[in-house]
Amino acid sequence: MIKVNEMVIPTLDDVNFTNSKVLVRIDINSPVDSKSGKLLDDSRIRAHVETVKELVEKGNGVVLVSHQGRPGDSDFIDLEEHSRLLQKHLDMEVEFVGDVMGPYAREKIKNMKLGSVILLDNVRFVSEELIEASPLQHAKSYLVRRLSPLFQGYVNDAFAASHRSQASLVGFPLVLKSSAGRVMEREVSALAKVFNPEDSPKIFIMGGGKVLDSLRIIENLVKRRLADRILTGGLIAELFAVAKGLDLGKENLQVLEKAGVLGLISRARKLLLSGAPVEIPVDFKVEKGGQVHEEPANKVTGIIKDVGSTTVNIYSSFVRDAKVIVMRGPMGVIEDERFRESSRALLKNALENQGYVIIGGGHMISLLGGEGQIDKSKVHVSTGGGALLLFLAGEKLPALEALDMSAKEAMKA
Repeated sequence: MIKVNEMVIPTLDDVNFTNSKVLVRIDINSPVDSKSGKLLDDSRIRAHVETVKELVEKGNGVVLVSHQGRPGDSDFIDLEEHSRLLQKHLDMEVEFVGDVMGPYAREKIKNMKLGSVILLDNVRFVSEELIEASPLQHAKSYLVRRLSPLFQGYVNDAFAASHRSQASLVGFPLVLKSSAGRVMEREVSALAKVFNPEDSPKIFIMGGGKVLDSLRIIENLVKRRLADRILTGGLIAELFAVAKGLDLGKENLQVLEKAGVLGLISRARKLLLSGAPVEIPVDFKVEKGGQVHEEPANKVTGIIKDVGSTTVNIYSSFVRDAKVIVMRGPMGVIEDERFRESSRALLKNALENQGYVIIGGGHMISLLGGEGQIDKSKVHVSTGGGALLLFLAGEKLPALEALDMSAKEAMKA
């Protein structure tokens, strides 16, 4: 069991599924080429191979359910290509069923052999899946009532969708013996470290361009006293610099205005006045006349594109002593090679540290050339950007709450 705040999340080690039919909610929602309709990336498909293989090796018949896109969007397609890619990575047959809960799908599930794998079609083809409702309401949905009698267990491995309160994510745990899959387990275990007071000091590195998201997270971290230090870069650092009273120059104020975040200055200033452990860059790398310069934060004359070398040294000193490091977004405009070094240096220092590193999103890990170069025992790269950010910002994740409800009911039995 994994404990996060007041929740208890069961894993496949706690709920041992063997020789059963198991419904597994995965998240293989992938980017789609708008012209050809082909999938552009299969990383989410590959991520679930471990969970599926483990269940198959224990003699279970595995039925997979997932979504792809939203009605009306260009990426709202069926899952036939997903099934072929899953078959390739599993190295075993995956039968695609072009139905979700109709007679054809139910007949296929009834007749499937243990040890085999079926992928049902896009669950969002079912209108009920587009409704946000409580687990109790969804437990009575047609989707749950029609499919649950065919299974002995349910596994949720779709952390990236866990912020949705939809039938396939929250309804089944209330009527079936349930657990988290291995992808979900890794994500929840990482979150448990963030909320565990014994794993301290904790350093949060907040960068990138999503200022409102970052500010909400910082407000929650401060409110709950989860962070020992919050190191800022990107646009959120500029916002805090302006809130502190630093003159970043007209051009950088225009950048913040264009991003629509000048209205957040009062919220940032309130955090600073409250004594929040927010660190602001002492220098920046700026572009001026096509040239790159480093300038002190109180004497900026160019357009800010990165944090400066003195800031990197200061931030690195905090990183070296941390037990948990959460990295969310780069320090600068890493699309330009000239402004990648600070993000790369901080990431390198974090990975060389003895602490546990959580990377929320792909921008940072891309600087090291991919996940193959990291030690997965001490580094977690989150697959669920939106869900991770919402949880760090103090929001509830309904899919986790449903698993918690299932576990607590099982304990009473």
